[in-house]
Order: sequence, then structure tokens, then C-alpha cells
Amino acid sequence: MVVGAQAHCRAVKLGFRDDVFVQNHLINMYSRCGTLGDGLKVFDEMPRRNLVSWTSLISGAVCSGELDVGFRVSGVDEEWVKAERVFYWQCFESMRHHRGLRVGYVRGYVLCGCGIEAMRLASSMKTEGVIMDEFTLINALKGCILFGNLCYGKQLHGLIMCRGMQSRIPVMNSLIDMYLKNGQEMYAFEVFDRMLKKDVISWNTIFGAFHEEWDVTKVAGLFRKFMLTGLKPNEVTFSVLFRKCGNACDLNMGLQLCCLAVHFGLFHRSTVTSSLINMFARCNALLMARLVFDSILSKGTGDFNELISGYNLNCCYPEALQVFCNLLSSGVETNVFTIASILETCVESGNEKMGRQIHGLIIKRVLSGDNRICCWLVKFYIRLGCPDAAFLCFHALEKLDLACWGIVVSSFNGSGFHSEAIRSLNLLLEADVKPDEFIFGSIFNSCANSSSFNQAKSVHSLATKTGYDTHVYVASSIIDAYAKCGDIPNARIAFNQSSGSDDVVIFNSMIMAYAHHGLVREALELFDRMKLANLCPSHATFISVISACDHMGCVDQGCALFESMKSDYGLEPSPGVFGCLVDMLSRNGYLESAKGLIETMPFSPWP
Repeated sequence: MVVGAQAHCRAVKLGFRDDVFVQNHLINMYSRCGTLGDGLKVFDEMPRRNLVSWTSLISGAVCSGELDVGFRVSGVDEEWVKAERVFYWQCFESMRHHRGLRVGYVRGYVLCGCGIEAMRLASSMKTEGVIMDEFTLINALKGCILFGNLCYGKQLHGLIMCRGMQSRIPVMNSLIDMYLKNGQEMYAFEVFDRMLKKDVISWNTIFGAFHEEWDVTKVAGLFRKFMLTGLKPNEVTFSVLFRKCGNACDLNMGLQLCCLAVHFGLFHRSTVTSSLINMFARCNALLMARLVFDSILSKGTGDFNELISGYNLNCCYPEALQVFCNLLSSGVETNVFTIASILETCVESGNEKMGRQIHGLIIKRVLSGDNRICCWLVKFYIRLGCPDAAFLCFHALEKLDLACWGIVVSSFNGSGFHSEAIRSLNLLLEADVKPDEFIFGSIFNSCANSSSFNQAKSVHSLATKTGYDTHVYVASSIIDAYAKCGDIPNARIAFNQSSGSDDVVIFNSMIMAYAHHGLVREALELFDRMKLANLCPSHATFISVISACDHMGCVDQGCALFESMKSDYGLEPSPGVFGCLVDMLSRNGYLESAKGLIETMPFSPWP
């Protein structure tokens, strides 16, 4: 700083006071040295300023935390600031019409998560004849990812082709990523195949496109092509591939890749080890996951998180707790994922003492406002049978998204707190949030299990108003709710009104409703109607119709249906179907037949 001040004095003496280039460097120097006031003084005394002058001062103000200076320089009124995101948006908005700054603004919008604003600004540049360079195109494509705008992404694709930018690898990589993030794998692979030149990022992006249900041999074949290009895999390559092997539970391919990671000297990179632990855990090779973890000389938070999650995945909850204790004693910092994972451990293992201690740690570290942590806390207290404590944790959240509401409602419903689940729906509506099909399904299940007929009617009206009453999952839940409340006529109306009444799930729900009420004739008629609609019955269908025969003592008809499963539909009877048939035979006095069935069925008997 002292040397910089001396250089400033020397520049003034030599007559560089009016030199914009020198003055810009002085602003930058003072800003970086933490004396923004001196930089601002230089800026104010400049007779001429250019774009770099403004940018240097604003950048220095932001980096120094002097946001009020940044506001004054950019011309943004401080009263406009409502939140951090709004602040940046207004900053960009106030300066967006400077042609030289637009590229930076597009990127700024992307960094702030404002995908639609980034696309609008990029579009206005094209309209006004401003040529978009590759950096602008890359950020505009990222805006398409944030906003999920495939249509504009395709327009940018056309612009890239017209501009002859197919040889720009970063642009093409961003284009592939845009298609993948918008669920268009076919287009992504087509762009990838047409690329004349690819780098390792191109290959890594396309490796990440493979879903776990895809044949792993396809990934292996693509990786072989990659190796034949002469490019060297990096740590991201192995990280992506290890996770794909874990998702596919392909330990054999994972071990081969592990040898390659050692060969290329990437085995001990943090991203590689954490993904390797994840792969071994998903392949149920916990001993190997632990060996990798123990081989890491400098363990990071990610390594601990992956091992804890791996133990949770395999129901090894004591081991997960031990790893967490080791993390705390080692001095490694925890993060949101660590806390969420160990809360999952406490929930699934029913460890009340540790769960309450973790809650104390959450309060101490001011993490109770995180959605993921809050949801696990809600689950924890619901499992303990403390719905009031669960509601307190839930109300601590400032921003409640639909996923949080869904988890809370389904947790209350799954644990038998049906009135609390219905209460959650009322709170959701008060917060002006629209429930989705999963929330409606959980609420109808609560109404069914608590025989709350009036609540079922009210929620049915809401589902009809929002258009979810015709959704298969919701419609089947409505039928079940009315049936369990003893109202078969309304269940039948819900069935008839469902646009998905040609769905097996809807038929199963209605057949089961008839069966529970002893309406065997109606159940069998509906089964015949289902066959006429060319719908293939499922195991649940046969359980429903055999149950109907059980209720009315129609043993011969029930046995005939059982035989038709394999002969007519090629379905192997499930344990549930066998159990239903044994119950029917036993209840109607055919004990020897029931005993013979138990002895010959392809499953071990259960209590």
C-alpha cells in the first residue's frame, strides 16, 4: 500500500493525472488494498472516465462489502433493495443498456438464478443487432437451463449454426448440457455426435446423461471410444462414471474403473474418493467403501457424508453414528448434508437421544431454516409421536416449498397422525400454496384411515376445483376414501368421472371398494369390464377379486380366477395372492386344501 501511494504521487508529478489508463489502475489498486475511499477519490477527480473506470470501482465496492458505494456509482436507489437477489437484479437493470456490459449482465443474471432475465437480455441484444460472442451464448444457454426454456434453447442452437460456431467446443458443450437438463437426451447425443472436435468436458457431460436404467455396457462402450481418442480422463470423468456404476449396482465395471483411476494418478482426488465410496455403498460393498475411506490421508466433509449416507442406505445405523462421532472429534466441519444424513440415521434407527442432541447442534449453528434439515426434523419428531414438536420445527422455516409440504403431510399420514395431516393441508392453503397430486393423495389416505367423510367431501371439491381429481393417483385415493367412509355411491361417481378410468389402478381401487362392502357381483362385473377394455390385470387386481369371492364364499370362482392368472395373463402368483387364496379356503372350511397350497407354494410360509 505504501509503495502504491508513492507510485501515485510519482504519477501525478509526471503529469499522468489525466491518463485514464493510469487512473483506472490506481482505482483497482486502492480497492484491492482495502482503501476504497481513496479509490473513490481518484474516481471523482477523473476528468474522463471509461467503462473500465466504472467497472473497477463497482467491482471494488462489492468485493469490499461497501454495497452503498456500489449503489451510488451504479445509480441504484437503496430503497429498491428487498433481498439479495433483487439487489443484483436492479444493479443489472440500471446498467443493462450499456452495450459493452451486456455480456457481463447475462452472466450476472445466470449467477443470480434469474434465467428468464438472462434470456430476455440476450434476446434484446440479437434484436438490436448486437453480436453475441461465445461467452454470451454460453450464459444464455445456462439461462435456458435455469428457466427450463427448451424453445429458446433451440433458437440459440439455430443461431450457433448460422454463425458457424460449431467448432467452438465450450459453446457446443453448453448446448449439450442445455438439451440434457431439459430432458432431451436424443438431441444432446445428436449434437455430441456431430461435434468435429471434443474435449474431456464434452465426454464428461455426455457420460452424465446415462440413466441408471440404461445398460451399463453402453457406458462402457462410450468410455472405450473416449479412451481411443487419446484424451486423458480427469477426476470429473471418474467421479461421474463411479456414480453411474453405483446407480446401476455394477461393481465389476466400477472395479475396472478404479484400477484406471490408480493408473492415471487420480485415485486420491477428493471428488474421486467420495464418488468411489458412494459406488461401493450402493453396490452393498461396505467393507470396500470403508477401506477407501480409511485410505484417505486428509479426509474432507464430503468423504464423511458419503460414508454416513452409505451406511444409512444399507441400514447400518450404529456404524453411521460412529462415523459422525469420528467426524466431530476430527475437527472436520459439518455442512447441511452431514446434518441431514445423521438426522436420517436417527429417524430410521429411532435414536431419540442422539436426535435431540443433533437438534441442539442445529439450533446452535442456525441451520433450522434449511428445508432439508427441517423436513428430517419433522420426520424425527413424528416418529417419536410428538406432532406438536414437528409443527414447531416446520414453522421455523421462512420459505416453504411444495416438496416440504408434501414431506410433512405424507409423514403425518404414514405415522397415523391423520388429523395433523389434514391440519397441514389447511395451513398450506392459508399460505396460498396449491397442493399437488401427491399431497392430495396423502390427504385422501388420511381421510380414509380416519373415516372422515366430511373432510373427504371438502378435499374432493378442492381437488375438482384444481383439476387433480382426474389424476390416477388422486382418483384412486378418492375412491378408497369414500369406500372406507362407507359411501359406495360417491366412490362409483368418482370412478365414472375419472378420465383415467381406463387405468388398472383406478379399476383396482373400485374392485377393492366393492369387495370390502361384500358387493361381489359388482366387483366381478367390473373385472369383466376391465378385460373388455383390454386392460391387463395386476396382482392387486386378483387380490381384490379373490377377496370379493372370499367375502361371499364363492370358492370355486376364486380358485378359477387364481388359475387364470398364469394361464390367461402369464402372471406368477405373488405371496399376497397366495395369502388371499389360503384365507379364502380356510374361512370356507377347505382346511386340507389350504394346507396343501401352503406346502406346495414357491414361498416359505410366513406368520
